[in-house]
Amino acid sequence: MSARTGRGAGQPLRIAQVAPPLEAVPPIGYGGTERIVGELVRELDRRGHQVTTFASGDSRVPGRLVPTVPWALRPIGLGDDPTSSFRRTVELVLEQQDSFDLIHAHVDPWNLELARRAQIPVVSTFHRRLDAPWARDAFHDGGRGLVAVSRDQARVHPTADWTVIHHGLTFHPPPLAEALGEDFCFVGRMAPEKGFLDAIEIARLTGRRLMVAAKTPTLAIEIEYHDAVIAPALDRADVTILGELSEADRDALVAGSRASLVPSAGPEPFGLVVIEALACGTPVLARRAGAIPEILRDGIDGFIGDDAQQLAFFDERLDGLDRAAIQAAALERFDVGRMVDAYEALYARLLGT
Repeated sequence: MSARTGRGAGQPLRIAQVAPPLEAVPPIGYGGTERIVGELVRELDRRGHQVTTFASGDSRVPGRLVPTVPWALRPIGLGDDPTSSFRRTVELVLEQQDSFDLIHAHVDPWNLELARRAQIPVVSTFHRRLDAPWARDAFHDGGRGLVAVSRDQARVHPTADWTVIHHGLTFHPPPLAEALGEDFCFVGRMAPEKGFLDAIEIARLTGRRLMVAAKTPTLAIEIEYHDAVIAPALDRADVTILGELSEADRDALVAGSRASLVPSAGPEPFGLVVIEALACGTPVLARRAGAIPEILRDGIDGFIGDDAQQLAFFDERLDGLDRAAIQAAALERFDVGRMVDAYEALYARLLGT
């Protein structure tokens, strides 16, 4: 039982969910972290918890919203240096911490400052890579409530006391098509670490069209990369850029595709685009990077390869996969209820209930 609140196991908790200020919760288009925060908030609220969400003012969440910025920063092009907005987020949470039993933070490096300064338990979910310079010495002192979203993400700091909780989503997939589509799709960011140039190469090698649902570059570094690298590469294959799509339109695109291409060049901490595709019954062709082998069952849900040429080779094998089985397994393995069950168990452990 929590000495602070006297609440026993199974009792509603007062929970602060802390989101980055970069995208609304849930995001209108791209925004993996904010999408998971939105799922958590909705399901925790449905289960009777009192949830306060610290997020941009244009967020749409049940319970109480504390705006950390008036509008999400990334869509309006104010994300080049959001340090002051993250710092303000931390201070707002600390100012109101007496109103909560527990804080659940999703602001990566800033999670650690919250945990160090807060007087109540803090769950720190890390959504990004943990082999970045900021994290080199960040976990030497251990600490409770650390959550990695995959075993691969956690292994970078093996001495830390990790709880591994895979992401979960609320799925509303379109009906399964009778057969795979003809085109490949790419969903996400046209960034170097996402392997977009390899996706173009896979399309070129197979002679298939590549349909791209990607966020519009807004940061200076993104715009420079797009103009210098991506734009010249688009002529190498049949590529259609659709921009950021609504969830329904994105699911329809993925469900009607031959495969979703995830040729990530860096170690993916998780891979939301993978489970989104699998929930539509769409196979995935992915590079062996980060948590991908942990999430994607090679030869069952799609194929894992080491480069664009190998992934293109697997194109002919896609027709032999069982799409209904792919979908059924994904809906069970990555259900939002399973994710929230795991977080509720962690909350109870930290509160001693």
